Amino acid sequence: MRIDGVEIEDTFAEAFKMRAARLIITAVNPGWALTAAQIATGFATSVIACGCEAGLERVIPADETPDGRPGVSVLVFTMGRKGLEDQLMRRVGQCVMTCPTTACFNGLQSEEKLKIGGTLRYFGDGFQISKLLQGRRFWRIPVMEGEFLVEESFGIQRAIGGGNFLLLGESPEVTLEASERAVEAMTEVEGIVLPFPGGIVRSGSKTMSKYKFLRAATNTAYCPTIRRQTESALPEGVNSVLEIVIDGLDEEAIEEAMRVGIQAACIPGVVRISAGNYGGTLGQFHFHLHQILTPG
Repeated sequence: MRIDGVEIEDTFAEAFKMRAARLIITAVNPGWALTAAQIATGFATSVIACGCEAGLERVIPADETPDGRPGVSVLVFTMGRKGLEDQLMRRVGQCVMTCPTTACFNGLQSEEKLKIGGTLRYFGDGFQISKLLQGRRFWRIPVMEGEFLVEESFGIQRAIGGGNFLLLGESPEVTLEASERAVEAMTEVEGIVLPFPGGIVRSGSKTMSKYKFLRAATNTAYCPTIRRQTESALPEGVNSVLEIVIDGLDEEAIEEAMRVGIQAACIPGVVRISAGNYGGTLGQFHFHLHQILTPG
């Protein structure tokens, strides 16, 4: 398969089960909402070392938020319920509550919930106030600026982490340009986030290492500078590889993001588009590139 002259390898991206929550962060203006969202999703690229994977899903206009103020939607992913509760407590408490003018609301309707605001309320030192509106409980926590409004419980759901594709280019410049085009297209898809810096990974990994104390190491088969020293997956003419990783609330969202991203990345100078997998041994979800890109 080729798209605009770019080879699409007949392979699949391997992804795995995760749990996810959606935070709706609002503030007095879009700038402060975005600031809180960016800080809350900091150091959240990979569960290998960060505890969670998170990112900005979309900007939300004031007429769509619970309090009628500008907002941002954030998705947070972990491997399990306990880890998600811990990460939400830390990130809402330390990154959203501390940011001027913000409020934080649940963005997922689910029977399974975590009591986040219901625990953070104790920061109010006994002066916190509960409000019940349309069946949803909120807490008003006094802070020096005024009050921090936070929903008591946040819904969580089963989700998917690790959807991906690899861009193999002739030069670092063209590979980065193709990746940026892919990210721009993918950010229009609801229900996904791209957790790495700017949505792009330069240091893709494999789930093994020559060092016993490491869980992962550089993906040597795709490193152009050592192609003569190790088994390489790179065709001639490829001098740079970048990866885009996608976490999503469901398979459909990840497939759509991969489809529009790959199509946008097919520019002159990109030699091949591939995907990362471990023969099906790592994750339960397999996203086959040819199937995703075949109409109907």
